[in-house]
Amino acid sequence: MQLSDFDFDLPEDLIATRPAKPRSSARLLVAEGARFSDARVSDLPRWLRPGDRLVLNDTKVIPARLTGFRSRGSGPTATRARIEATLLEPQADGVWLALIKPLKKIREGEEIVFSDALTATFEGRAGEGVRLRFNLSGSDFDAALNAAGAMPLPPYIAAKRPADAQDHEDYQTVWAARRGAVAAPTASLHFDAPLLAELEAQGVAFTHVTLHVGAGTFLPVKVEDVTQHKMHAEWGQVSAAAAQEIAVTMAAGGRIIPVGTTALRLIETAARESGEIAPWEGETDIFIYPGFEFHVASALMTNFHLPKSTLMMLVSAFLGADTIRAVYAHAIEARYRFFSYGDASLLIP
Repeated sequence: MQLSDFDFDLPEDLIATRPAKPRSSARLLVAEGARFSDARVSDLPRWLRPGDRLVLNDTKVIPARLTGFRSRGSGPTATRARIEATLLEPQADGVWLALIKPLKKIREGEEIVFSDALTATFEGRAGEGVRLRFNLSGSDFDAALNAAGAMPLPPYIAAKRPADAQDHEDYQTVWAARRGAVAAPTASLHFDAPLLAELEAQGVAFTHVTLHVGAGTFLPVKVEDVTQHKMHAEWGQVSAAAAQEIAVTMAAGGRIIPVGTTALRLIETAARESGEIAPWEGETDIFIYPGFEFHVASALMTNFHLPKSTLMMLVSAFLGADTIRAVYAHAIEARYRFFSYGDASLLIP
């Protein structure tokens, strides 16, 4: 299984830099096996039925991108360097792992000033990132970060425009509850209150799980033999109540439909040991590629993914590599919008 098996040519102008407004007006490509239908996300009730259960990731994206300065010296010989930081994850000792650029402009023990309220001390390298110790913690840190930080837009959007105030709303799901992600579960961005109310009235149920999406979701696959790729680990939780809801739905013959690859990866992680859904908490580095045996998910709602990415491998495993190639060829020909702010697909094996 080669990396090139998951490649495709995407016209640059199909990469979305802003989401559809309203959220549920985004286009939806429904693939029932090899039979395709062009619709809107607002049409989702047409393909769902009473007794189905949508699994929703309730992680909340933090404004993890910070810009600040480090200073050296004083008076006329003082120097100042601009520093950009992207927070990755908090550590047990209160330090944050982060990415810094330019790394060569900062020395261990130096302070970076991000705002009047928020500063951090550089404590050196840690793996592929660095350690930053902030001057605040708890709710004080959250408030200062909300004021100083920008949403961590994916590289393919950030290369086209900077994050702005609108992204604080756009790059967050309407049900976001648990802070900790540095990337959004983007298929979920298509849901708004009217669509959720319509689905609930139809008899579709919802279960919330948590997977804090990490920056590693954007890391490229660097090995040609994809089976040798090592996934980044992300913290997740399927509560006892969530596992029971999913199990009851499955026993009654209802379909389990994760909204997004993050929700799918988490529930399949929770079912790996026994083949049945169970409560689970911890870090998952599950890697889903063709040949994977799915135990829980009956269908999947997801956006259109990057060429040669682990998410292309996941959807190829779910629907079949040949069918996914046809799905993507149709999406490109029909000019669907791609990636995080793009349109959606509903994949029904």
